[in-house]
Amino acid sequence: MSDPLSLPGTLDEALRAELIAFRRDLHMHPELGHQEVRTTAVLRQRLERAGLAPRVLTTGTGLVCDIGAAEGVANADAPLLALRADIDALPIPDTKTVPYRSTVSGRAHACGHDVHTTVVLGAGLVLAALAREGRLPRPVRLLFQPAEEVLPGGATDAIDAGVLEGVGSIFALHCDPRVDAGRIGVRTGAITSACDLIKVKLSGPGGHTARPHLTTDLVTAAARIATEVPALLARRVDTRAGLAVTWGRLCAGDAPNVIPQTAELSGTMRCLDLAAWRTAPDLVHAAIDEVAALYRAKTELQYVRGVPPVVNDAAATDLLTRAMTARYGADAVEPTEQSLGGEDFSWYLEHVPGAMARLGVRTPGETTAAPRDIHQGDFDIDERAITTGVELLTAVALLG
Repeated sequence: MSDPLSLPGTLDEALRAELIAFRRDLHMHPELGHQEVRTTAVLRQRLERAGLAPRVLTTGTGLVCDIGAAEGVANADAPLLALRADIDALPIPDTKTVPYRSTVSGRAHACGHDVHTTVVLGAGLVLAALAREGRLPRPVRLLFQPAEEVLPGGATDAIDAGVLEGVGSIFALHCDPRVDAGRIGVRTGAITSACDLIKVKLSGPGGHTARPHLTTDLVTAAARIATEVPALLARRVDTRAGLAVTWGRLCAGDAPNVIPQTAELSGTMRCLDLAAWRTAPDLVHAAIDEVAALYRAKTELQYVRGVPPVVNDAAATDLLTRAMTARYGADAVEPTEQSLGGEDFSWYLEHVPGAMARLGVRTPGETTAAPRDIHQGDFDIDERAITTGVELLTAVALLG
């Protein structure tokens, strides 16, 4: 295994400080999916200052930037190794009291996308310098993808725009507040869950609550769908697939003595198994219709395909492990469990092999019982994780 000191691409103090400042600037100016205009602009400016030629995606936000071909690396014709970051924020308020708190009301980088973006930028700057020195063994593509938080995810638009043309493998990191900074979590196979969106509208003639037998009792129908559909699916799919429907919204009626004419439910379908996810829409539709029919309720189902599970390739996961070990030693790598969260990085893995690792962002020794989780307004990181992420991804590019 490589000696950590013999592998090029470690950060100097000046670049380390610049990247922390860059991440804080992004954190202060969060932008939602497909609105990442400022983020795209500052990334483009920094990459161009490094002598690179980033291209804005056809969707209007996000960038793709190749390193190596222009510099004449030894294997310039080799398939590209891609490093992907997501650049959008979430529509939730930033509740932290820090100098770099969000300046945009109701918007926050509460999932670590500012970190992912900064890490890939940093890796790109380091790799560009190595390419100029003739020390980059193969060409690399940086991909700054918009709209990861918008189902079915901006990855599909990026793929349609041709970002995977010439790519042989792709890698990404995702912040994990359960893992210490300076460490990563890895897993071969599925590391996230599939996630789809379900919206159900029920309709009937309405009526008086004194005479439910003369009409369609939509409130009861909606309640039974909410409870019985998940139970039905649990008996129609192998439990090892982990298919679960969970409702986040149920709305029906305006008065206590009036049976409404419409009712609505919406929620998510999550699934740990790729094969089961492919069959889920038909199963969910049949279960909803079956329960609704008992109450003579008419149904309109909007089933929005979200994302399949991120299924890490074995060889790509091994490369992440070898790269992290080369930088920080074998003790810096730990196994991670499959998450029920969704991630649109999965769409890239439908086309090319690759892997995602969990980037530790928790301060080592932190003893709080409930660490600040992602998708919460107080989410923050130990900024030493930025250095870890940059040095890991540069090692992936050098060893891959």
